[in-house]
Amino acid sequence: MVRRPAVAGQFYRGTKEGLLKEVSEYILDTPKEPVIGVVSPHAGLMYSGHVAGAVFSRIEFPETFILLGPNHTGMGEKVSLMAEGIWEIPTGRFTIDEVLAHRIYKNAPGLVSKDIKAHMFEHSLEVQLPFIAYFSTDVKIIPIAIMHASLQECLTLAEAIAEAVKKTEYRVTIVASSDMSHYVSDSVARSLDMQAIDKILAIDPAGLYTTVVEKRISMCGYLPVTVMLQAARLLGATRAELIKYATSAEVSGDYEYVVGYAGVVVK
Repeated sequence: MVRRPAVAGQFYRGTKEGLLKEVSEYILDTPKEPVIGVVSPHAGLMYSGHVAGAVFSRIEFPETFILLGPNHTGMGEKVSLMAEGIWEIPTGRFTIDEVLAHRIYKNAPGLVSKDIKAHMFEHSLEVQLPFIAYFSTDVKIIPIAIMHASLQECLTLAEAIAEAVKKTEYRVTIVASSDMSHYVSDSVARSLDMQAIDKILAIDPAGLYTTVVEKRISMCGYLPVTVMLQAARLLGATRAELIKYATSAEVSGDYEYVVGYAGVVVK
């Protein structure tokens, strides 16, 4: 099974040469460190690429990335794991880590479904791959799309992931794909987003989930981030760092209707 790119030429440039040039503009020359998890945005690269690029420039690459993203399309199952196959973008092909994927699936019976439909047209994970490919196409991936989940289901999925990773002899990093507030003013977005970011930096998954729900923050990937934070805690994470925050207004000039973007590493 080869999953072809769904948003090449829309969210990012559709040719190998064009995409390499586009991504290179967002890569920073900075010291790298191993991390357990990251938060990275998934808008069109012209808007959020500088935030995602700053995140991936900071991390030592593992052997496998677990990619957690929201399901925007409504296709597929509640929690959809693509357990085998290849993902393709103009700058490379990524093989799914079938062994680790199967472990996660076995650890969460009744919650995780082996499902391809959710991934066919979903952009939230695909948009991470140009940055990963810039540094390496040898790494493997595990794509997981989350449509909806209670807090307890997020914690259960996190435990399934953490237990699977603990039995793995190579390094794994968990990527939570999320944009922050959507279509509010720049000032409102920054105020609401910082409340969510405070919980992320405290590695407080329940606090993030509750804050987003109670404050009605339109953070599309709060479920993936909740899962990543809990899994990171179980894997020994003790601190998190905000690498960069921005809104779309910095590119569009429209401060009345913005989308927020945050880049975080958890270690």
